[in-house]
Amino acid sequence: MDREWNDNQPIYRQLRDRVVAMILDGVLKEGDPLPSVRNVAAELRVNPLTVLKGYQQLVDEGLVETRRGLGMFINAGARGLLLQGERQKFLGEEWPRVYATIQRLGLKPEELLENGTGRQASSETSSGTGSKTKKEEER
Repeated sequence: MDREWNDNQPIYRQLRDRVVAMILDGVLKEGDPLPSVRNVAAELRVNPLTVLKGYQQLVDEGLVETRRGLGMFINAGARGLLLQGERQKFLGEEWPRVYATIQRLGLKPEELLENGTGRQASSETSSGTGSKTKKEEER
């Protein structure tokens, strides 16, 4: 986990969000244990109570369960629940702003798709690794 914190949100909330991102990205899977409170606190140089508070939010949301003497584990269905919530949040909060910008700029769907795939390919090839993506190899 990254040690950088932003001042706009409490650290425990940022910790919670990092674990959520790890679940969504597949780094943590259903049934996996969360890193121990002590290890995370030491690694990130934060108070263990801060880590515990972030973890407790995950428990309260039904994403994580505590197993006495064993630790905390990702619940079955946690990723699906998170995806559903994140999709609703995106469609309700972010998409209207994105759509308004698209309309204001007069962008066409074809332009968006071309630019989206072009940007991804150019960022992969400009990384300096020289390795080709699977799509590039298929061409």
